[in-house]
Order: sequence, then structure tokens, then C-alpha cells
Amino acid sequence: MRRGGEFRYRRWSVPALYAVVAITLSVVLPRAEHSFFPDIVSPVSVSVAATGYAAIASGMIALTGIVFSLTFVMVQFSASAYSPRLALWLAQDPLLTHALGIFIATFVYAIAALAWLGRGNMTTAPLISAGLVIALLLASMGMFIALIERIGTLQVDRMLTFIGNQGRKAISVLYPPLESPQRPPARERQQQSRTTQTLVYHGEPRTVQAIDVTNLLKLAVAHDCLIEVDASVGDVVVEMRPILRVFGLAQKIDGVAQKDGVAQKIDEQALRDALVLGKERTFTQDPKYAIRLLVDVAIRALSPAVNDPTTATQALDQISDLLVRLSSRRIEIGTFHDTRDCLRLVVPFPSWEDFLLLALDEIHYYGAASVQVMRRMNALLSDLLPAVPEERRPALIYWRQRIHNTVVRSFEVAEEREDASREDRQGLGTTRRQQIQ
Repeated sequence: MRRGGEFRYRRWSVPALYAVVAITLSVVLPRAEHSFFPDIVSPVSVSVAATGYAAIASGMIALTGIVFSLTFVMVQFSASAYSPRLALWLAQDPLLTHALGIFIATFVYAIAALAWLGRGNMTTAPLISAGLVIALLLASMGMFIALIERIGTLQVDRMLTFIGNQGRKAISVLYPPLESPQRPPARERQQQSRTTQTLVYHGEPRTVQAIDVTNLLKLAVAHDCLIEVDASVGDVVVEMRPILRVFGLAQKIDGVAQKDGVAQKIDEQALRDALVLGKERTFTQDPKYAIRLLVDVAIRALSPAVNDPTTATQALDQISDLLVRLSSRRIEIGTFHDTRDCLRLVVPFPSWEDFLLLALDEIHYYGAASVQVMRRMNALLSDLLPAVPEERRPALIYWRQRIHNTVVRSFEVAEEREDASREDRQGLGTTRRQQIQ
């Protein structure tokens, strides 16, 4: 199984690269200036340049401390206000690592340029080194301004939009439109004669971040077999858990079977490489993760310690958009066939009911006593009903009844039940129509 770190550079590698480049330039560039460009000097005297370089170098230490402080503030604030799972993504923001690298490079080169001042009876500072120090200083200022701007993403509206954007991107990449060509449904696959190979996980717990469907399908076709993946994206695999099975018999869609012999085993490393594992979930093939984070924000806002149903309503705005987009996508994509219509690969993907349960269940439970949340959920279901295909509507009708039952159970006074049963996209804003008389 591939580790997730192969797809995301380590956080320390970027500042380290900046430091290496700065050290290299600090060794090479002053010597090159002294040897090949002795006449290219700045009008600034050595004493003035030394004072400036020293001030820049010392200032970078303070600025680097501020960067770390901003990082800790972002992580702590997001963990307490939104979700601990979201805090990790903020801490891994590339802007933070590049800003730290620029600050380190500016400090290192300013110190190196200061050490070369006055050599060879120079009375003025070398122009190229002075220009590079100023350029690094300006870059550091720009990075600091960008960091201050990035703090603005901690506002609830921006944070919810960020999570929603990740989910929208995953949906557009993972699920094809409903109108896209679809194979005729395969007959129910018969029970295989026997499992010819099982891939078992060994190691500390890891999360399935992605599944390389293309390579698994190629392996299944090359070995004339059927591969079933037991772990879905977002699952945590633990020691001795079977995560993939290989069957020696592949079944055609029209019911004609292939040869049923003992299949040659597939190289286990090739199978492992098709599963990307990491320490945390990612958005790449997992729109459920975006919904999970939005639900986390909503139920945290609905906790008695926070009591902020408006934030929960805003989270439902993003959840509603994601569900509407899913309703126009073909999400039954778990079976994959070769060019001869033989079933070759089965991968577990969430169903429409799974998405609805994840998106609505906990918010409906924790927001049962909130008029604002109940009204927004009623509006969400009403918006979804005309948008989804006919076969997905029973699940929405079921959830509408559950919301109705929750309102009846949570509000004893008839007027309160009536208010909570209305549809309102703002929660408490513009009432559309009444559900319960």
C-alpha cells in the first residue's frame, strides 16, 4: 500500500530546501562577486550596509516566531471552533511552509552578506548581494501579508466554503453525470468457486486515502480474474484485516463464465501499490469527508457550550449544495468491466442512502430542539425532491417523515410545532410554506 506522504511533500522539506539554496548562494555568490565582478558595487557604504543586514537578520528571527505563533493559533482555533480533523489541513497549508522557508532564506543570506562586507578593503557594499537581500526582504513582507490574509479564512463563512469547495471538486472528479453512457446492469454475480488470493494488511492503523482503480483493473484483466476490494476510501485498516480478495473465476454480463481454473497469483506488491494509505483522510476520492467535516462544524455549533444554530444552518447550506450535486451524478460506480463486458473489479462506494445518513442524521439529532435547524432541514429536503431521480426519492420522503416525527416529539406546543415545520432556507428568514397544520 502506498503511503499518503508520497502524494504530499513533508512539511519540513520546503523550509529545508529554502535553507539549502540560501546557504549555497551565500557561499557561491559573494565569492563570485569578489572574483568576477569587483567593480559592480552599490553606492551604500559598508557601515550602512552592515547595519541594514544586521537589522534584517535579527528581524527575520522575530518574524519567524510570529509565523509559528500564527500556525499554533490557526490549529488551536480551528480545533476548538470547527473540528480537530480540519485543524490538520490548516496546519499543512503550503503557504505556511513557504513563508517559513522565505524567512529562513532571508536570515541566512543576510548573515552571509554581512560576513563578506569589508573584505579586500571594500568601501562600498557589493551590488548583487545587496539587491538579493532587498529582494528577499520584500518577498518576506509579501509572505507575511499573505499570512495575515490567510487568517481571514478562519471566519466561519470562508471555512465552510473551503470545505464545500473540496467536496464539490471530489464529486466532479469521482462521479460521472447521470446522462453519461452506462453499461447495462450485470446479472447478480454467482458465488465464486473459491478465493484464490487474499491481501491482508500488516502495520499500524492507516486510513485508505485513495484506490487506484485503473491499475487494479489492469491487473484483473492481465490475470483473467475478479478483484474485490473490501476496504472503501475513508476506512481505517488495522492489523490482519483482509482488504482485498482475488477470485479465479470472472463472470460475463450475459452469464457466460470464463475458465474456472486455479488463477496465477498476482504480485502482492502490485496490489498493495494500488491502495494509498495515510494517517488521515483526504478529499481526493472522498466527498464523504467534506460532508463529515461540515457535519462536525454543525454539531459542534449545536452543542450546549456553543449554542450557535446559525452556524449549523450555514453548514447545511453547503451540505445541501453537495447533495444536490450528488443527485445529478451517477454514484453507483462500484463495478468495473473489461472491454468484453466481463466483471473484473468491485470497489465499495457509498450509496445515496449512505450520503443522506451522513449528512442529516447527527444534525437532525443534535438540532432537534432548534426551530432554525428544523426549518432549514425541511427546506433542504424540499429542494432535493424535484432534483433527484425517481429511484432516489423514497429516501428523501423517509427523511422528511423523520424530521416531522422529530418536530412532533421535540415541540409540545402546537404553535411551536407549526413554526418548526415550515420550510426556510435561512432557518429563520423567509418562510415558504407550512408542513403541519
